Amino acid sequence: MTASQFSRSFAVLAFAYVGSVCALHAQTAPSITEPVAPRFQTISLLGDTLRTLPLAPVVRQRYEQQLADARRAYERTPTNVDSIIWYARRLGYLGRLRESIELYSRGVALYPDNPWLFRHRGHRYLSVRDFPAAVRDLERATALVQGRPDEVEPDGQPNANNTPIGTLQSNVGYHLALAHYLLGDYTKAATVAQREVNAATNDDRRVSMAHWLYMSLRRSGRNAEAAQVLIPMQRNMNIIENQAYHRLMLLYKGVLPADSVLNVAPSGELSVTDASAAYGVANWHWYNDRKAEGMALWRRIVAGGQWGAFGTVAAEADVARFRAPAQR
Repeated sequence: MTASQFSRSFAVLAFAYVGSVCALHAQTAPSITEPVAPRFQTISLLGDTLRTLPLAPVVRQRYEQQLADARRAYERTPTNVDSIIWYARRLGYLGRLRESIELYSRGVALYPDNPWLFRHRGHRYLSVRDFPAAVRDLERATALVQGRPDEVEPDGQPNANNTPIGTLQSNVGYHLALAHYLLGDYTKAATVAQREVNAATNDDRRVSMAHWLYMSLRRSGRNAEAAQVLIPMQRNMNIIENQAYHRLMLLYKGVLPADSVLNVAPSGELSVTDASAAYGVANWHWYNDRKAEGMALWRRIVAGGQWGAFGTVAAEADVARFRAPAQR
């Protein structure tokens, strides 16, 4: 083969190689198109169609600006895991849950061993009432963080002290315990919650996990164990965010009355925090043999409209589980 023949052959092969690489890249490069907006977000556990998350105008405006910033970052670096996560998180805050889940799924396809993606997608599966999918994602995240140093999780909406209280592993555990609880598997919920209480490094995490541990134990009929959970709960704990959980623990302990925990606006609506507090009060009625009061309060929580709050999700689950057969 002459030099000119070799050069021509090499050029043909090189052109073919470059073409094949470009084709492969086109097949594997992630799409930077907008996630698909659904007609509605999900169906509640009571059969209601859930569409738009109720947000105050000033809050919605702030969230929209944050979303615009996150979208630009994602468009610049669509394969960057932080860009994917923050864009998805910002969508989730606005109640665009299905789009958020779609983005996390794009991230999982790129980074199948990244626990942050499973932690956040599991959270959003809880929001759309797909509890089995949430358990799968959160158990996958649990497996992926085994043996790794824990990491502080940045807050999407910083608290008053601008001090994050959660970590990757504590948030995986919190949402996994909740997923088991919502499925009615109180034994598994209590096991995960106890592990997280033991691992808690601040009072905010301690009271939030103790709350779900206490309720899981009471639902399981393990009342003596539940009473032990209340012993460390004190008025003077250092609480930054989880005041509702703290007050609930003091209610369960008998230190606070119910009317100091449950706050309802004059319009009768419950805020997200109030939905969480109201759910705890409803449970307190329920397992103290005031079933009618508990059911009535669960129904009030659902009617409050804050369907993104975990207190509302849990109230839906209980109304669906315990309502009379004729009402189903």
